[in-house]
This record gives sequence, C-alpha cells and structure tokens, in this order.
Amino acid sequence: MKYVLMYTSRPDLAAGADPEAAQALYKRVYEWFGENAGVMADSGAELLGVETATTVKHGDDGAVVVDGPFNEAKEVVGGFSVIDVPDLDTAIAVTRTWPLLDLPGVAVEIRPMVEDYSHMEQ
Repeated sequence: MKYVLMYTSRPDLAAGADPEAAQALYKRVYEWFGENAGVMADSGAELLGVETATTVKHGDDGAVVVDGPFNEAKEVVGGFSVIDVPDLDTAIAVTRTWPLLDLPGVAVEIRPMVEDYSHMEQ
C-alpha cells in the first residue's frame, strides 16, 4: 500500500536550533533516504519556504488567488515522500526513524493514498 509522508515543522521552534546540530541532522536525512530507498515509491520533494506559497481558494465570484498560505496553522509542510509498504505498521516503523524528529516541532503525517478509483466508475 502507498502512503504519503508529509514532513512538517514549526518554524518558530526551528529558528532556535543550533546550526551545527541542524547540519548534522540534515546529513542523517540524506543517509535516511538512502537506507529507505527500497520503500520509496517516488523521489519525494522538499518544498521552498511557506513565504513562497500562493494559494487558490474559494471566493464568492469563483476562485481567488492570494499570496502565501491560507491556513492559520503553526505547522508548515516542508516536503513529502510516497512510500510503498505492506501496511500502516510498516509505514510507522519507517517514519519513526526520520532523523529530524530529534528537533522540537517536527512531525511526519502519514496518509494512505487512494490508488483504486474503480468505485467511482458508473
């Protein structure tokens, strides 16, 4: 089954991180992707900062384009990967080894992907 891993963080908490320690963690991130290459279903993507975001949202007269994210969440999605593993327990086991979980405010959201749309066919 395929799962999307959404890597989130709290920029307000990350701002206080020691730069040398953060650099060492990012080295571990690259190693982590190598160690888990067998379950990666795509190459994933790191996203640029939330300040570069553009949001298209519902408006009274149709779609409206606004600068920045529209939600008021403290957490931001910094990137994502798709993994292909047998079950949620395996997805959790892989995710628990994400090196950046050593930093405050970091989380990884795991969501199963819809892969079969046959129920929508009429």
